[in-house]
Amino acid sequence: EVQLVESGGGLVQAGGSLRLSCAASGFTFDDYVIGWFRLAPGKEREGVSCTISSDGTTYYADSVRGRFTISSDNAKNTVYLQMNSLKPEDTAVYYCAVDSFKSSCHFGVPEYDYWGQGTQVTVSS
Repeated sequence: EVQLVESGGGLVQAGGSLRLSCAASGFTFDDYVIGWFRLAPGKEREGVSCTISSDGTTYYADSVRGRFTISSDNAKNTVYLQMNSLKPEDTAVYYCAVDSFKSSCHFGVPEYDYWGQGTQVTVSS
């Protein structure tokens, strides 16, 4: 059974940092696209970052580029999202997801076939 479990969310002041983790089980994600998305109240789910761990590809949304860093630990089957210089507008539920068919990073929500349960990130001003 494929499972994705996010952790690491919490409450942080603006300017602070958090590191989210996405632990995968039931498959090895080396060749898959792993994406981080977020959903804020009243907004649509948006892509934040994605990676393909087998070739080191990373991609970021303009809103987080330079502040967030995605990385993966294949031995632990875990993907991380290091979030620095957090802003109140980063407040959202963050999800990791897997696209097991595509071979390039993208933020097409319907094309991701496995999703975690999400972890809340709240940034206070």
